[in-house]
Amino acid sequence: MFKLIRNVDVYSPKPVGRMDILICGDRIAKISESIDFPVEKYNVEVIDGSGCRAVPGFIDQHVHFIGGGGEGGPATRTPEVRLEDLTTAGITTALGLLGTDGVTRHMSSLLAKARALEAEGITTYIYTGCYAVPTQTLTGSIKTDIVYIDKIVGAGEIAISDHRSSQPSLEDLRKLTAETRVGGILSGKAGIVHLHLGDGSDGLKLLIEIAQKSEIPIKQFMPSHINRIDDLVLQSVEYLKMGGYVDLTSDFSRTEDSPNTYSIADTLKIYKDNNISIDRVCASSDSNGSKPYFDSEGNLLKIGIGSPHPLYKQIREAITDEIVSLEEGISLITQNPAKALKLYPKKGTITEGCDADLVLLDKDLNIDTVMAKGQIMVKAGKPIVKGFFEK
Repeated sequence: MFKLIRNVDVYSPKPVGRMDILICGDRIAKISESIDFPVEKYNVEVIDGSGCRAVPGFIDQHVHFIGGGGEGGPATRTPEVRLEDLTTAGITTALGLLGTDGVTRHMSSLLAKARALEAEGITTYIYTGCYAVPTQTLTGSIKTDIVYIDKIVGAGEIAISDHRSSQPSLEDLRKLTAETRVGGILSGKAGIVHLHLGDGSDGLKLLIEIAQKSEIPIKQFMPSHINRIDDLVLQSVEYLKMGGYVDLTSDFSRTEDSPNTYSIADTLKIYKDNNISIDRVCASSDSNGSKPYFDSEGNLLKIGIGSPHPLYKQIREAITDEIVSLEEGISLITQNPAKALKLYPKKGTITEGCDADLVLLDKDLNIDTVMAKGQIMVKAGKPIVKGFFEK
């Protein structure tokens, strides 16, 4: 029931100093420079944190729990995510969604997978919907889904500026966002609209127009894949100045196939060069979604699959390259999404009373230990808790 981490450098993600952390069940009970606790009497598991940095467990707000893809036909449907793929990447909270395929993939299956991952040890939430507008729901209403179904915190992944989208108009998206927002208000949830951004020329235009021409706050949107293309990155500079959130995708980098794509580090450097605060910048993996490459006429050239592991790797690259501090980099996958999704301060921080979701980084900032809700999931970089069929 009790765990005591001794002598660890705590980043909440703000640097706190060298501390002891006492965990009771699934919560952090106490953080102090020295905790005198009767470890033998209560059979406390003591963890030596010397030389390590403790950061909050990572929040990945864009995971295709039951797979995605299908752009090349049924054989290109991607598989479901596995627990150990997430935990070994430091992810202790994950949000699931549907993507292009809202026909053979269903909300009921997404919800069932979210409950399965939760039973296996991590925290999960989901979005209602898919690329299309009108979108897929469980009850027939986005608002009702959010109000009545505990795990649904918003709508997504709604596609705009992409040839695979349903080409929603400003009015279509405005009404969808209004319904999502009211669902959030009635349920005490974020009511976020999580959006897929393609490489279309409109980019963030619809979201900016809705924010300027209606009463809907710009923070109601979470546009993802911002670093897909250079034009979108530059457009996001102005979007952030307006007070919006953006979500960067970790599996993007400049390659021969995608010469105009930016890595997370590349994108953060642009924000820094433009004096943009990154406290509303998030990052996610797009894990188990497809990675299709199309030609200029929309023909599929090849297809791959997203992984959760580049998420922290790209954050670490930005930290070690001194583009951002450890605090700033870790905030992209902890505090920032937690605040946007109204999970803070239960998630996204290391403070007394919050969930015991922790990642211990070694001296080289590699993932050593991962703890989700007080349970050690990964030790010395290896999974010690696996999913039901991962034995």
